[in-house]
Amino acid sequence: MELYLDSADLNEIEKAFEVGFLNGLTTTPTFMHRHGVTDIDALILKLADIVPVLQVEALGENAEDIVKEADRLLELGLSKEKTVFKIPVSMEGVKACNELSKKGIMVNVHLVYTLQQAYMAMHAGAAYVCPLVGRLQDQGHDALGLVEQCVDSVDRYGYGSKIMFSSVRHPEHVRNALNIGVHTITVPYKILNMLTENNFTKLGTEQFFEHTRLMTVKVKDAINTHNNPIVTYDDTLGEAIFKMTQSGYGCVSVVDNNGSLAGAFTDGDLRRMIANGEGSIAMQKKMSEIKYNKPITIESTALLNDANTLLHEKGVDTLIVTEKDKVVGILDIQDL
Repeated sequence: MELYLDSADLNEIEKAFEVGFLNGLTTTPTFMHRHGVTDIDALILKLADIVPVLQVEALGENAEDIVKEADRLLELGLSKEKTVFKIPVSMEGVKACNELSKKGIMVNVHLVYTLQQAYMAMHAGAAYVCPLVGRLQDQGHDALGLVEQCVDSVDRYGYGSKIMFSSVRHPEHVRNALNIGVHTITVPYKILNMLTENNFTKLGTEQFFEHTRLMTVKVKDAINTHNNPIVTYDDTLGEAIFKMTQSGYGCVSVVDNNGSLAGAFTDGDLRRMIANGEGSIAMQKKMSEIKYNKPITIESTALLNDANTLLHEKGVDTLIVTEKDKVVGILDIQDL
């Protein structure tokens, strides 16, 4: 099934065709008007340089005018091999389709709402026949039934037309098109971006990234070495709380007078002191006078997987990261 983008927004067209496998672009005067286009010819020529196949309107009051408009656009610089002229279905429209098709020019007869219209387009040699599914469903019609009948007619009678599923409103329409067996579908940019989305896929991918990171990234590459809250024995509890709060971590490293790690003061220690009525009177105490936990450390060269195991085994949220017995940072469980 061919996949076309349905748009006149130059920015989203350029983004969409970066994927490299879209078959072409369909656009309409309505889209162009909506995006404030004033020089239609200039935009058409620009789009023709971007997309593999451009399907663009050829309007006229009668068959002669429609053919003249198609010829004018070709003389303007469009390629016959890469351009499909869209013509609304009517008696004059299918007459023009027949004339253009005999000259080897591809036509998409669109705005199709009935099987009879589709039949006239097929018989006139249309390269594409385009029922508008969303619009038909808005009016309460069995649009999917019509598309299926069009596909069956192509197969049964051997017409060279491709049925294009258009007026796509949601990803379910794409599934409908695939199940029916249409030859081509044209979708808005928003719907195109939704076709690869699924919450289970997203969760699974995130899990793969997480596990790969745990197995390949070292602790030193996951920590912020510029945010390393440390206090000495001579610092006060108030200074320790300030540094811990400023860092955003739930602990602060305590080092002795030689710079060696002596312990870790945590927000849990602070809560216990407050609960015991020690908080206010201890604010001016030096860290050498306060009890705090034995530090749980990990070497900076260890893998995140080892850190993850240690965090869960010890039931803590942070680890003190050391390098040759010197504190180089803190690893928080959120860093994983």
